[in-house]
Parts: sequence; C-alpha cells; structure tokens
Amino acid sequence: MIAAQLTARFPNGMASLAILLHVEQQTGSYGAAGLVLAATSVGQAVAGPVTSRWMGAWGMRRVLTLTAAVCISAMLCLALLPLHLTGYMFFGLLAGLSTPPVQSAVRTIYPKLVNSSQLTPLFSLDASLQEIIWILAPVVITLVSTQIGTTQGLLLVAAVLVVGCGWFILSPEVGRVRIPRSRRAFGRVVLKPPVLLATVTGFLLIGACSAVEVGVVATFEHGSLEAGLVLAVFAVGSLIGGLSLGHIPIGPWAMARRLVIVTVGLSLTMVTLNVYWLGGTLLLAGIGIAPALAVMFAITTASVKFSETAEAFGWAGTGQLIGAAAGSAIAGFLVDSTGGPQGAYLAATLFAIVGLIVAIVFVRAFPDLRHRDPSPYPDTEPVAVTPS
Repeated sequence: MIAAQLTARFPNGMASLAILLHVEQQTGSYGAAGLVLAATSVGQAVAGPVTSRWMGAWGMRRVLTLTAAVCISAMLCLALLPLHLTGYMFFGLLAGLSTPPVQSAVRTIYPKLVNSSQLTPLFSLDASLQEIIWILAPVVITLVSTQIGTTQGLLLVAAVLVVGCGWFILSPEVGRVRIPRSRRAFGRVVLKPPVLLATVTGFLLIGACSAVEVGVVATFEHGSLEAGLVLAVFAVGSLIGGLSLGHIPIGPWAMARRLVIVTVGLSLTMVTLNVYWLGGTLLLAGIGIAPALAVMFAITTASVKFSETAEAFGWAGTGQLIGAAAGSAIAGFLVDSTGGPQGAYLAATLFAIVGLIVAIVFVRAFPDLRHRDPSPYPDTEPVAVTPS
C-alpha cells in the first residue's frame, strides 16, 4: 500500500516543474509559465476537500478513477496541443482540479490496516518516505525535460499517473475500505480545533519549506549542482527525523518540540551562505519536518469520525498548498527587494517562528495521544426499535 501510494503521488513532485519548463519553452516567458502554475495550484487547493469528500458519497475507486482519467487527459493536452496562454491556463486549472486525492485516501485507509499502537509510527513512516518523492522527482523530470524534451517530460508525468494510480486503485485495500457518507455540512470538519490546527501549522511549515527552496535556488543559481544537493540534504534530514522520532508518543507539546528543531535550523541558515553551512543547517531543520507532519496526520485522524477523515485531510492538504504558494511568493519578493537570497531564509524562519508560536499558544487544543487510541471515532447511527 505504501509503495502503491508513493508511486501514485510521484507525479506531484514532477508536474509543476514539467509544466513550468514546457510553458516557458513554448511561450518564451517565465511570467506566462508562472500564471499556468498558479492556475494549477488554485485548482489543487479548491479540489482537495471536495474530491476527498466525494469518496464518502461515491466510493474511493470511482472518484480516484474519474479524477485520474481527467488529470491524465489534461496532461496530454498540455503536452500535445498547440495552445496559447489561455489554453495552457485552462488545462493547467483542469489538471489541478482533477488531481487524484490519493493522499486523503491512503491516510483514511491506514487506521484500518494496523492496530492503534502502530498508527502513529505508520504516519511517521509515511511522512518520511514521501521525501523520496521530493528528492527524486525533480531530478528525473529535469533530466528528461532538458535532455530529451519538455513534451516528453509531460508525457512521462502522464505515464507515471497511469501506472501509479492504476496500481493504487486496484489495491485490495482500496476496494475493501468503505468511507461512510458524511452527515455534516461541507466544511464543518475544518472548524474542529485539531483539524484547524493541523491545517494552519501545515500552511506555515510548508510555507517555510517553499521559502527555503527559493532561497537555495537564489543562492546557487537555478541550474547548479549545489542547489540540488542542498535541497536533497534538506529532504534527507526529514527522512532521518521521521525514521528516528516516529516511535515517540504524541502529547500536546509534540508539535512545539518538533517545530523548535525546524526553527533553530532555519534561523541558522542566515549566518552564512556557504554551501556546507547551509547543508548542515538544513539537515538539522529537516529533522523536525516529517515528525511534525506525522503529528498533523495523527491529531487529524484522532479528532474526527471515520466518515470525515478524507475531507479533513483534504482541507489539511489545501492548507499546505496555499502555504507553498505563499512561502514562494513572499520569499521571491524579499529576494528581489533585498537584492540577495537572505530574504528568502528570513521568510522561512518567520514562517517557522509563527508556526512555533501557534503550537505553544494553542497547546491545550492539541489532543493527548500518549494513552489513547489515535484511530478515528466510529460512525454511529440511530437504531430503529420496534415496540414489543
């Protein structure tokens, strides 16, 4: 199940860069490519909670199959059709809107695969292994798009979508686990304090990570080997953190402790832009990222009914997507206004500090999972009783 969902989500780490490179080559404008990426991101942010909730109404396989088919078609149109900017934006938006909700689906399935004592370590393992996507996917798509062609890069994204989503959709667990139809109004689940905290802290944490990416690219120039290696070290730190800290029980202060590691590491990046120093500080910061994500997944699952888990994870994913866009935009503005990459690292540090403050101020709203079952609440319905 982990291998299938990682393969199905692998295009998430390829699509944005593939679209950027293709649209820039076809139009000769990074501005146009940025608009297409913005349309794609807006589509993903809007669709996340909606398609996740649909899985409770129509079933996981139907929703995943429909969204995957539309997303693959949109990628093929981006790759093969002679389009103007409006056409690229339309199909980029369509690709975003139809992004298969694999992440919401698999995190809804996990509580049904393992017992309660194994659920938190499983979430940590999942958060750690997803770093493989962000280490390998950009390298693969850059090599294909620059050495073979941007059209072939988009076709590769479509091909991996076919293989990965097909593998995941055909997994027996996807057919066995049925999500009950949610009886609450759309959007109500995000108002639950733990879900809202997971969404807000996810926004801030991923915003910090996106700002770091802008800073690293600005430090070492876009195509340099050092930029790729430093970002890989950042992801490796997250992988190490998830694997080494995943067994620790989650209490109310768990998020704050993990964000302290991230904040300290990011604040040290501003000391010097030496490649070895940046690599070391980002390795330290990365150690807190996967464990913090695992806390978000666990408190979300433990605070909602099973019928609400997919939509809750959809909202959390939307928060992270908006955070990625905000972090990149603010970091880019600060790089331009300050004339150097230090502005991006400052933005990343500020995102992390605000996240740490939120985790400390609202610590009482974080559930204590050290001595309770982190699985979602069961759905119950009134039972009709026939009078005797």
